[in-house]
Amino acid sequence: MADMKRMAGRRVLVTGGAGEIGHAVARRLADEGAAIALLDIDRDKLDAVADRFAGQDVEITRHVCDVTDAAAVADTVSAIERHAGPIYALFNNAGYQGAFAPVHQYPGEDFARVMQINVTGAFHILQAVSARMVATGGGAIVNTASMAGVSGPPNMPAYAASKSAMIGLTLTAAKDLAPHAIRVNAVSPGFIGPGFMWERQVEQQAAADSPYYARDPATVADQMIASVPMARYGQLEEIAGVVAFLLSDDASYMTGTNLPIAGGGQ
Repeated sequence: MADMKRMAGRRVLVTGGAGEIGHAVARRLADEGAAIALLDIDRDKLDAVADRFAGQDVEITRHVCDVTDAAAVADTVSAIERHAGPIYALFNNAGYQGAFAPVHQYPGEDFARVMQINVTGAFHILQAVSARMVATGGGAIVNTASMAGVSGPPNMPAYAASKSAMIGLTLTAAKDLAPHAIRVNAVSPGFIGPGFMWERQVEQQAAADSPYYARDPATVADQMIASVPMARYGQLEEIAGVVAFLLSDDASYMTGTNLPIAGGGQ
């Protein structure tokens, strides 16, 4: 639990807000005093996450938006600022993991979908929000990359390519936006659990008939953990803490950085 109010008086847009990471980060930032704008494409899941803040002293707004639609993104960002006030910080987190298959068998349609959501969609959000930050005098942005974009895991060519692209986008955006007092960093989670993401990855790698992993999900889980020097998976709160730091003034001299959150794993 955060014991500081580093984000008091600041509004943060969290995309992918209905997912596990989005919810955890929104919770941490709210604990630190931020007003939260949650954005997701899934209205029911978004409402369920937003409702978990009911009865608490937290300002939460919810916004249904498809990040692959540039016009919808621009309209949503404008609506947030028009009705709630300027966006000080962005957690650019909406994403799609995609199928699990070796590159020579990977479904082309799914590859395109992963890139459209994880790269083009993230760019739409980054562009729309940063343009407003330029106009309002600065801000802070954290993009969700992944250790998949650093190390290139087997059977995940689309996801790995998309997250590698996010690291590159972060580096360029950091340079382009530094003159406008906007910091841009990325986080690269490794194996994070428990929950849907962990279980899906274990099950899909087991089903991929790969020489790198066993066919039994429980064994795959053991293999993944064995590759981590800290000998455990990370927790959602451990991502949230790093994101909160990067969005706060405690990271005021950091931009263009990609921070691994992977227990020493590669």
